[in-house]
Amino acid sequence: MSVLNQMIDTGVVAVMRKTTPDTIIPIAKALSKGGVKALEITVETPKVLTLIEKVKDELGEEVQVGAGTVLDAETARAALMAGASFVFSPTVRKETIEMTKRYGAVSVAGAFTPTEILTAYEHGADMIKVFPASVVGPRFFKDVKGPLPHIPLMPTGGIDVDNTADYIQAGAVAVGAGSTLVQAADEITEAYLQQLEQKATKFVEAVKFARN
Repeated sequence: MSVLNQMIDTGVVAVMRKTTPDTIIPIAKALSKGGVKALEITVETPKVLTLIEKVKDELGEEVQVGAGTVLDAETARAALMAGASFVFSPTVRKETIEMTKRYGAVSVAGAFTPTEILTAYEHGADMIKVFPASVVGPRFFKDVKGPLPHIPLMPTGGIDVDNTADYIQAGAVAVGAGSTLVQAADEITEAYLQQLEQKATKFVEAVKFARN
């Protein structure tokens, strides 16, 4: 199964910020146990390349790890060289998409309007991240899928367990969950990891419920 198909199959991408070399592996394993197999580490996170490398080295094909909030082609290439399988951008930047595709990785470009969505797709993005989704809500996805049914859309921003099914039923192929799924913690305890696994399971179950 391709990386893109794996992301869509699970339907949930964990957006992680403020993780560290000490916390990344326990967090990644807990998410994986809960069924979330696509892990996006945002590039403003200190030592982000090290984090990507650690996940890739220690978890292998158990999860797909990628870089998020990538603003330019140079950053995309650095993440890809560290082992990223996908690159998320908050905006439409042709050079970033081209760099990502050049190295055979999945490109997810951020867009907000139908014109931006189509432009990103025409530039080669595999999936379009609609951000901030909380501004437009699920109805937007249903309406956009009318004229643009062939473009895979993923909402990010304001996604939680309670509205995940609404977005999937409206036509989204996956959702991006940030702080509602993974919250930064000063100390990674067993209780924290158990709670994280349970939250991951609830997100994945919400996607399955919507699809059925």
